[in-house]
Amino acid sequence: MTEQVSRRMILLTGAAGRIGSAFFAATADRFAFRLAAKVGTPPAPPSPQAAWLNLDVADLAACQAACVGVDTVVHLAADPAANADFYGSLLEANIKGTYNIFRAAKDQGCRRVVFASSAQAVEGYALDQQVLTSMPVRPKNMYGVSKCFGEAVAAYFAYQEQLSSIVVRIARYAELAPDAQYNARDLSAYLSQRDLMHLLVRCVEQPDVPFAIVHGVSNNRFKRLDLSDTITRLGYAPQDDAFDLLGVPWLP
Repeated sequence: MTEQVSRRMILLTGAAGRIGSAFFAATADRFAFRLAAKVGTPPAPPSPQAAWLNLDVADLAACQAACVGVDTVVHLAADPAANADFYGSLLEANIKGTYNIFRAAKDQGCRRVVFASSAQAVEGYALDQQVLTSMPVRPKNMYGVSKCFGEAVAAYFAYQEQLSSIVVRIARYAELAPDAQYNARDLSAYLSQRDLMHLLVRCVEQPDVPFAIVHGVSNNRFKRLDLSDTITRLGYAPQDDAFDLLGVPWLP
């Protein structure tokens, strides 16, 4: 008799978004999923690999219920707009929601939280300066500030409450259009779907990581964010290079 191997149960918040839907599609045969999207989002089609729920992350009790029986939370839910209003959106979705997810994950015995931060947490650095994970945060807008808060929450729960936490600073996640115009920053911050899906899998599966901040960019010829820690801590092996994909010639 073949023994059935139990798959990790993933609570995926922001599951209806671009990254969430791509991650589920790429790994539905690898993990078991509880897909969570904000209240009012139409439910996804039924799937044997996933249960679907509407979740208000600003509601702590709802987050507690969503985390029951979960191994890893991949927390993508947020208002990602650079000009998002603090009181109108960021406070509920990005501040309260982030704390509630970590609080609930710890209370319900989850093994790890993978927190989707953003390159906006360090976008205040000069464009000709590559950002290391060891450098202080330097946000350029209040959305970036909300991600700095989330990084601090992750560090608190990792070091004070022993909840394994991995922070991923996601850079420019967007498909490249051959006829579009891109500047050097766009290309140096490019993160392909293939590379991001691989990175998120490594975040879920890598053992023995109490806390880490890692950078999410592809293997671009020039990189806005340094990848040394991502490669060392997680075994990240990005495949794509925006400069090569667009045929940007090498300079002599």
